[in-house]
Amino acid sequence: MSTALLGGVFSIGEKLIEHFWPNAEDADKRKAELAMMVQQGKLKELEISMSAIIAEANSKDKWTSRARPSFMYLFYTVIVFLVIIFPVIGIWFPTEMIRFYENVTAGFIAIPEPMWWTFTAGYLGYATNRTVEKIKDKQ
Repeated sequence: MSTALLGGVFSIGEKLIEHFWPNAEDADKRKAELAMMVQQGKLKELEISMSAIIAEANSKDKWTSRARPSFMYLFYTVIVFLVIIFPVIGIWFPTEMIRFYENVTAGFIAIPEPMWWTFTAGYLGYATNRTVEKIKDKQ
């Protein structure tokens, strides 16, 4: 469930509570219960997402289990080129590199913020899962 939808449900729930429980103390108790229910729903969504990441990582299918690490290696390669290799090449071609980095900046700006959050969540989920696996393997 999207955050906007959850916020809308929460807002409506608060108004209904205020209507049916005019006593402020009772209404506050009910609002706290509603907030807990919303929070548990968000935690359940996170739990479902993490279980999907773990299932993919533990898959016996080589394409499925290697897809996420391959994606990360691709991004590591892009970062190495953007931060190390291209600046060195830029020593000999400064005007071309200025234009190149202007285009790269425009490309990054064009990526919507929700996609950055999705990438971040996937990366952190993968990194956490790999760390937990490595710790379990050592025990």
